[in-house]
Amino acid sequence: MKRRSFLKKAAAGLAAGTVAAPAIAQSQPKIQWRLAASWPKSLETLFGGAELVARRVAEITDGNFQIRVFAAGEIVPALQVLDAVQAGTVELGHTATYYYFGKDPAFALGTAVCFGMNTRQQNAWWYHGGGEQIMAPLFSEYGCKAILAGNTGCQMGGWFRKEIKSVADLKGLKFRIGGMAGLILAKLGVVPQLIGAPDIYPALEKGTIDAAEWVGPYDDEKLGFNKVAKHYYYPGFWEGGPMLMTLVNEKKWNELPKNYQAALTVACGEANTWMPAKYDELNPISLRRLVGSGTAIHPFPRAVMEAAEKASYELYDELKAKSKHWARIYPEWKKFRDEQFLWFRVAESTYDSYSFFSKLGAGKG
Repeated sequence: MKRRSFLKKAAAGLAAGTVAAPAIAQSQPKIQWRLAASWPKSLETLFGGAELVARRVAEITDGNFQIRVFAAGEIVPALQVLDAVQAGTVELGHTATYYYFGKDPAFALGTAVCFGMNTRQQNAWWYHGGGEQIMAPLFSEYGCKAILAGNTGCQMGGWFRKEIKSVADLKGLKFRIGGMAGLILAKLGVVPQLIGAPDIYPALEKGTIDAAEWVGPYDDEKLGFNKVAKHYYYPGFWEGGPMLMTLVNEKKWNELPKNYQAALTVACGEANTWMPAKYDELNPISLRRLVGSGTAIHPFPRAVMEAAEKASYELYDELKAKSKHWARIYPEWKKFRDEQFLWFRVAESTYDSYSFFSKLGAGKG
């Protein structure tokens, strides 16, 4: 009797195993996707963020979910990544959504706007302050899901052929600048130009543009801007903490197994930590090298900063009547930003202001 009972249990276990195995296999299908990035391969911190996402997804899924990463121009131009994802030309993209402010100005809030939040504050808004949820209807309208996947930290203000000593010096200046900041600087007389990374250097070299901003010392040195413009300004007040997104075709996202969705989300989160840390390591080295080779660095004059801030709030009010998404998102974003600014003024800013400028610890072991 005992032997008969054992055989029955063994047979039942074997049958269960034959059912479970296919179920496990079905949850780990072989999937191959393509990712279009807005960055050239030469910028290995930006492009490297997209590569990191792909690599980590493959590692987490034991190689079953493969993502092939394409640089700007290999499938679509740098500024057409959203269109490619929406159309299903590629399953996902890695980009800065403020490139698409012409479609809807609220896209700028998915990256950065003038006098917005820094990197930590952006993360707080997206992850915990309702940013992801309030932006979702906009992305869904364009057939996409957005996952936070990078940040450059506060950027530099760009390379200029001549010094900027007053607001008057901006009039007629042809300036390559990303996102909605061009609309604000246009109020000060600038002629904004939105150009993808691969095309900035030749435009600056040929004089098609008078000035250009990109990211910061490490990337800017790689792109060679210091060879064609001498004056390097700071800060990039239009990009205090610009977020980068992995955009996923919404239909394809919904078809993904839940564990693959989790793998992609986790990989994007890792890229969001990795990228600003990498820039913080590399930028000081490059800045020192640029200054040593003759680059002149300048702060923007206070009058320029104040004029730009005034123009920013004027534009933000105007946009409420032009975009339902801006009218819906901006007030909540602004409320969160103001609270963050109040808090950071207490401890963070006080500590930074003292420590960064203190001479007591300089050079001390």
